[in-house]
Amino acid sequence: MRIRFTKMQGAGNDFVVLDETRGPLGLTTAHYRFLADRHFGVGADQILTVRPSPGEGIDFEYVIHNADGGEVEQCGNGARCFLRFVREQGLTTQDVVRVKTLGGVIEPRLQPDGRVTVNMGAPVFALAVIPFDPAGLTPEATGLWQKWPLVLDLPGQKAPVLIAVLSMGNPHAVQLVGDVDSAPVAQAGPLIERHAAFPKRVNAGFMQVVSRRQVRLRVHERGAGETLACGTGACAAVVAGIRLGLLDPRVEVLTRGGPLTIEWSGRLDAPVLLTGPATTVYTAEIDIPDGPWPAALMPA
Repeated sequence: MRIRFTKMQGAGNDFVVLDETRGPLGLTTAHYRFLADRHFGVGADQILTVRPSPGEGIDFEYVIHNADGGEVEQCGNGARCFLRFVREQGLTTQDVVRVKTLGGVIEPRLQPDGRVTVNMGAPVFALAVIPFDPAGLTPEATGLWQKWPLVLDLPGQKAPVLIAVLSMGNPHAVQLVGDVDSAPVAQAGPLIERHAAFPKRVNAGFMQVVSRRQVRLRVHERGAGETLACGTGACAAVVAGIRLGLLDPRVEVLTRGGPLTIEWSGRLDAPVLLTGPATTVYTAEIDIPDGPWPAALMPA
């Protein structure tokens, strides 16, 4: 099967974008893994699919698959690329669209400087909704909020890791680190992602506070590993920092792929705004096999 795709990136978080507004492509989990693979396919952190409006008051549906082929609820950097894609492909002329995702409705808006701002909705703190199972854990009160201790099987580390837990349409566990460059992202990230307290796994954020208006951030994404930037991870980190009393309402988040701007008033029901770049890299076609698949493309 031959399909047309567009390669895009937002702050280095890269995507394969597919147009299903004229009909479904019928891709399987294995096909998404193939497209995302950087040796056999195109290479991407996530596969983004544009689908027609599912109902009144919604312009498009936005479906996200991680590099492991699993469907996920939300992707903030992808949402910015989503808006640029539908405009460049002539699917809309609007500067702002309402888009349905598995995690809820979002509103990307094109700014005069070419960046895109996404209304990501309000953060979610209800543990059962995130979901997070606190059984056997005792929280530590910090600021206006709390952090939870997780014991990880890391060599040389006996003390638990303290994490702030929330959802930005997808689950996040944010921890404070003194130096993001030396943080054990590759070692601790997978252990946090698959910790028993997170029944649907979790994105693991490592945040260094530079000032009340600036942080540095690395994120191990669920089903993708560490990426150069994570939009929902940046939102989660700033929300956590504000609730912990460390950050102001507008924060520059320095990721390895570039800066993002996050705004949140601190009101629990207020939306989080994510602003950053969205860039088209190229458009092409690719032949997707139906198998048999190399061992490297099989799920772990």
